[in-house]
Amino acid sequence: MDTKTLTLPVTGMTCAACVTRVERNLKKVTGVAEASVNLASESATVAFDPAAVSPTNLIAAVEKGGYGVITAERTLPITGMTCAACVTRVEKALRKVDGVLEATVNLATETASIRYLPDQASLEQIKAAVTKAGYGVIDTGEDDDAEDSETQARQAELKRKRTNLIVALIVGVPLMIVSMMHDFSLISPIWLGSARDMTGMGHDMPAFYNLWPWLFGLMATPVVFYSGRDFIRGAWVNLKHGSANMDTLIALGSLTAYGFSLAVLLFKLSGHVYFETAAMIVALILVGKYLEAQAKSATSSAIRALINLQPPTARVLRGGVEVEMAVAEVRAGEIVVMRPGEKIPVDGVVTMGQSAVDESMLTGESLPVEKRVGDSVFGATLNNAGSFQLRATAVGKASALAQIVNLVKAAQGSKAPIQRLADQISGVFVPIVIAIALLTFGLWYWVGGVGFTQSLIFAVAVLVIACPCALGLATPTAIMVGTGVGAQHGILIKNAESLERAVRLQTIVLDKTGTITEGKPTLTNVLALGDEATLLALAATAERGSEHPLGKAIVQGAAARGATLGQATNFKAIVGGGIEAEVNQQKVVIGSPRLIREQGYELSSIQTTIDQWQSEGKTAMVVVVEQQLAGVLAVADTIKASSPAAIQQLRKLGLKVVMLTGDNQRTAEAIGREAGVEQVIADVLPADKAATIKQLQANGTLVAMVGDGVNDAPALAQADVGVAIGTGTDVAIEASDITLLRGDLVGVAQAIELSRRTMTTIRWNLFWAFIYNVIGIPIAAGLFYNLTGWQLSPLLAAGAMAFSSVFVVTNSLRLKRAAKLQHGHGVESNELQPAHI
Repeated sequence: MDTKTLTLPVTGMTCAACVTRVERNLKKVTGVAEASVNLASESATVAFDPAAVSPTNLIAAVEKGGYGVITAERTLPITGMTCAACVTRVEKALRKVDGVLEATVNLATETASIRYLPDQASLEQIKAAVTKAGYGVIDTGEDDDAEDSETQARQAELKRKRTNLIVALIVGVPLMIVSMMHDFSLISPIWLGSARDMTGMGHDMPAFYNLWPWLFGLMATPVVFYSGRDFIRGAWVNLKHGSANMDTLIALGSLTAYGFSLAVLLFKLSGHVYFETAAMIVALILVGKYLEAQAKSATSSAIRALINLQPPTARVLRGGVEVEMAVAEVRAGEIVVMRPGEKIPVDGVVTMGQSAVDESMLTGESLPVEKRVGDSVFGATLNNAGSFQLRATAVGKASALAQIVNLVKAAQGSKAPIQRLADQISGVFVPIVIAIALLTFGLWYWVGGVGFTQSLIFAVAVLVIACPCALGLATPTAIMVGTGVGAQHGILIKNAESLERAVRLQTIVLDKTGTITEGKPTLTNVLALGDEATLLALAATAERGSEHPLGKAIVQGAAARGATLGQATNFKAIVGGGIEAEVNQQKVVIGSPRLIREQGYELSSIQTTIDQWQSEGKTAMVVVVEQQLAGVLAVADTIKASSPAAIQQLRKLGLKVVMLTGDNQRTAEAIGREAGVEQVIADVLPADKAATIKQLQANGTLVAMVGDGVNDAPALAQADVGVAIGTGTDVAIEASDITLLRGDLVGVAQAIELSRRTMTTIRWNLFWAFIYNVIGIPIAAGLFYNLTGWQLSPLLAAGAMAFSSVFVVTNSLRLKRAAKLQHGHGVESNELQPAHI
């Protein structure tokens, strides 16, 4: 086998045992011939068969052992791509670069997302590979102005396309009109030489002797070679690399018509000239490409809208004086002054004053959120009525808005599994079309007997109508629009694969606390077997060290009832069960009835009370002081107002809704009934949540998990689709596939419905892209010519080809109007429209 050697920079190794573990994991991979790990250089040198294993597999093997591999990611703006064949070509070129692990090219965004080993491949090598393949890379530099650089480059490219189009139309349209008038004898021939000598020769006269064909050739030349130079250049570059793309088909079609006509003129042949066909093929394709570029620009409007949300300036206190400056100049830690009606420029924490802030542009939530001292505020949100000051905590690329933009960009640049079929077809499509065109010409000329000119027209029509542009745009444009619409409603979809999986979900598992409920439980009932004040004081003091919501509820509830809190020692949390601590040299244990019972206590005297509270949906916590039952506390968490309607909407979408909680069965069932879930899985320890998801997946069921806590992270990662509620922790958000910036379940149903609409759009796009060629190519080849006389003019073929791409992009843009989605507040439905952007 051909062996390739790769050196991976490994992180996390500390000793020889780590070296052994990494080597062992690498050698287990099929296709690895040798693996040697150097602890000093923190690297692994691997000899492997590239046909059997990829660098990505090797990295996965290292990471499986708990270590990391240093990689870099970069998105490069690419120019010159015209169709799906270009996408395949650029991806192949990038993957050939040693050190490039993954390369995904998006035709709609005209970008290449690359993951590579920075010490194996340089950015210059990567750019050179793209250039060598015949395409361009926009140099955006490394600074913050990269976005502007790309925008300017894109605008310059669009301007060039517009100029090409204007030249083509100004010259091409009159050419076509005059040519048709000439063909229909509406204008007389202008003969060279004496008209008397040509008497009686009419249209059988070779075109050489007629001035009109010469004029047609003169007019067609700038259209074909100036306006159409990009097609010719692209075809030539591809030819040099032994490949073909849309440029090849267009260049072949137009140059064949032009070359044939020129030959008729120069060699004084009898026959018609087709200069107008050559010119109009170029003109019509340019019209389609220009409209396509405009429509594609609209698909990325969500990103631009998000970026434009940030105000350009901020008012900062420096030396006790308010100074207005560019947002980019604000430093973390500085105090920013806010006035009514202003957009908040940076992320921060309120240090003075209060106000209501409209966060709908980030979360989709229409109701303003009250902000007081200590509350967090986010850049680009709108201060409604109050004045306040904030301390900047995150500016520039560290801000929440910048991270959201990056997340949406990454999702829009990702490739859905459904794209694979289009990619595979596109890879062989153009060569097959050229073969069909040659076969068409040969069959009609040698078998059909229609003559050289007619055979050529059939072949040119085949070349022009068959183009993989629509195939290349079908998936990425829909994903761009879908993820963009989601972002505008506070639904962040991390990648296209998650979006596709979300469509096939069958079961959705909801965490209880903080997801279905508010996550802010309160102390509701107290049963003291002795003095109630003493019980509350001991319990609250013991719970002071707890971060658990139930513990905080006991502390706050006891304090509200006038209990005096002391200091606890030897605090210890009992995972999934409760806590124990020493208060005034007394051992206090607070836990679930199950925990207390497992510790050997008899609960029959308080069981009736526990049962009653649990049946009311309350969590009962038994208090034991110095090994004696001291009482029971009940804590209740209220269900979010939007949860029942959101769960009902999920069920209407055909999903089985399950609630997962560590609460006891009776309490969980009471809350489950109120919320409207179909199944309750209770008494699940945090460590077992992932295992529960795995059990639900055991029979092939696709399961989504919705949660917000750190303890939900393993389950979110285990689920086929993990959905994090944005009010939760960074860990949960990191482990999820979809993040909801709004803190309720409404976005879950909207995310799934949006996924379904997006995938439906993709399927329709692919259908139309395929069916267009399936129907168009046989007609263009003259399959029905002898039976019906049907013949597809190369001009009509060019128009159809051009507008097929426009159709696909326009169809994707329909997602922006996204029909009605249930909003979840009650039974009303709201349009899924861009939120205040």
